[in-house]
Amino acid sequence: MTHTYHPDPRDRARWDSAGPKDTAAHYALLPLRIFLGVTFVYAGIDKLTDPVFLSDTGSGSIGELMRGVRDGAAIPGLVDLALKDPSGFGHAIAIGELAVGLGTLAGLFARLAALGGALISLSLWLTVSWQTEPYYYGNDLAYLMAWLPLVLAGAPYWSLDARLRRRRRG
Repeated sequence: MTHTYHPDPRDRARWDSAGPKDTAAHYALLPLRIFLGVTFVYAGIDKLTDPVFLSDTGSGSIGELMRGVRDGAAIPGLVDLALKDPSGFGHAIAIGELAVGLGTLAGLFARLAALGGALISLSLWLTVSWQTEPYYYGNDLAYLMAWLPLVLAGAPYWSLDARLRRRRRG
């Protein structure tokens, strides 16, 4: 059975009377949510379907990547943890990215999903991207900053969270 989005009538009346700038501001986080959700789903699937990446050793493997960034990481202890089981760590990151992306797209536990995305991005910035100079060439810091508005705002519309909130209100 398919479900169609039906906004809360109180929200519809409020936004129908709003001007275009107010309406645009209301939906300002939607493109960010879609971009981050799709990107993290893609990143998770890409890792899970790449047997070379999920290997402990070999060119292009998570193990080789971790060994290569270990000495230049801000927190080498995080890399050491990953190196205890590189394949397990690779699977955990991939599944985490997939869960974060799906949660963000569906708007289910959206703040928690965004926090997960921020923590993944933070851990990658402090390990894999830390050596990037100048710092703004590294994408993990930008992803971390992009997740923060969604941590704060969640997914207040076009989301399962909003639907559950309306259901609880009666």
